[in-house]
Amino acid sequence: MSVRRFWASASTLLLAAAAALGMAQPASAAAGGYVALGDSYSSGVGAGSYLSDSGACRRSTNAYPYLWAAANSPSSFNFVACSGATTSSVASSQLGALSSSTSLVSVTAGGNDVGFADVMQDCVLSGEATCLAGVKSAVSQVNSALPSRLSSLYGSIHAKAPQAHVVVLGYPRFYKISGSCFAGLTEAERSAINNASDVMNGVIAKQAANAGFTFSGVADKFTGHELCSGDPWLHSVSIPVENSYHPKAAGQSGGYLPAFRSAA
Repeated sequence: MSVRRFWASASTLLLAAAAALGMAQPASAAAGGYVALGDSYSSGVGAGSYLSDSGACRRSTNAYPYLWAAANSPSSFNFVACSGATTSSVASSQLGALSSSTSLVSVTAGGNDVGFADVMQDCVLSGEATCLAGVKSAVSQVNSALPSRLSSLYGSIHAKAPQAHVVVLGYPRFYKISGSCFAGLTEAERSAINNASDVMNGVIAKQAANAGFTFSGVADKFTGHELCSGDPWLHSVSIPVENSYHPKAAGQSGGYLPAFRSAA
């Protein structure tokens, strides 16, 4: 057999094996229509470079959905994630972007349902006791109320886009414990906030699995880049205030984008 015929035969066998094993095509070829749903962690609050038509939703060209779409050229891209969104507002105001032809969906939701922003405000402005009580209350809501809200949202997404591959992304841990911060919150407060994030991610992952969706966590991606790490990918208390505790552009490109890309 000639060398040319050998490589032609080998290539044919490899392609047949790939088809038989269901190997994924490159994202740029298989993406179809992509819809990005969710809250400020998907819209890109804190990452700057906001699209002029996004208004208070603050959709950023540095956000992971925009970066992924730019790199993979899906057949259509609907970026509807919005700052401040809850599970109910995602369901009521964003799912119109979905259709039976949607093939890929990303979503972050849950933090605003349990008053995360208010908890962080209490932790910054009040003492340790108030902070820990607020975190404890939020964790209670995560365990009691959030599962059914996520289940309802995920069911609605599936109903609107039954053929879509849905990637649910989590939230980062915010602090490196025993890190470089010598002022601000106490280590007990930082540990409690990190634990709350872990609990929330666990609930989100479980509900995503129940819905047949793919959960992709970002906590590991942000390890070494938390607040108090010396190289944070998150804003601490900031001006403008809405940037506080949101990923910087580096957090979107270095944390969220790889987490989404590996699951998409």
